[in-house]
Amino acid sequence: MPGLPLPLSISIISLNEEGNLRRCLESVKGLAQEIVVVDSGSKDRTCEVAAEFGAKVVHQDWLGHRDQKNVALKLCTQPWVLALDCDEAFSDDLRASVLAFFDKPDADRPPGAWMNRRTWFMGRWITHGDWYPDAKLRIFRRELAHWGGSPEHDKIVLQGEEDRRTIHLRGDLLHYSFRDTNHFLTKQAGYADVFLQRELAKNLGFSWMKVIARPIWRFFRSYVLRLGFLDGFPGLWIAVATGFFTFQRYSRTYEHSAGKSGS
Repeated sequence: MPGLPLPLSISIISLNEEGNLRRCLESVKGLAQEIVVVDSGSKDRTCEVAAEFGAKVVHQDWLGHRDQKNVALKLCTQPWVLALDCDEAFSDDLRASVLAFFDKPDADRPPGAWMNRRTWFMGRWITHGDWYPDAKLRIFRRELAHWGGSPEHDKIVLQGEEDRRTIHLRGDLLHYSFRDTNHFLTKQAGYADVFLQRELAKNLGFSWMKVIARPIWRFFRSYVLRLGFLDGFPGLWIAVATGFFTFQRYSRTYEHSAGKSGS
């Protein structure tokens, strides 16, 4: 068993996450040499909670998820980084897997480790459909990594071919992302506009085929192919919502083109 704390920085961004942050930091308490929290202006006790756990708290005006996380990453000083969201927490199995990962000699350790993320929704853990296993690369060697991807779907990118040598850890990263269905609907509001801008940047306009076929495919994939029906009514709700919001996003391209023609 490796000595604690590990040669690890925990990297987090926050905004009004007082309730979630305590659960998150409790689950990884004692693991890391340092905790870095980049806050974008919390009005609750988020920063005080972070300080209780010995975190280094830095203010940064909001830059978007990807760029905000890169700010936090640059503030980390340890050779390894664990990136977490405030609404996430370690399961006991995942904590044991991380300790086993660091039990290896540093030279033999892969450059990164993936973990499955399991979401709590409508009173149960979701273990099928589009929401699980939802693998995330969250432990990585600091000098090899940066946050890339799109503004709303950021991801860790490792230099060169290093991502081919990563491993997958046993145990789940627990995700408490939605308080209820209303909270889910609220969080979807901005995604359609981001999707529209990305489609326009690729010079893609409205398509009848996409606006009809893509929502049907997303429902079928989530509910049937990925066994979402095994999650009961929440699995059905998620599949229907996934199809609807896919329809909404592709509909924004029609709305944009119709607005231009009427101007």
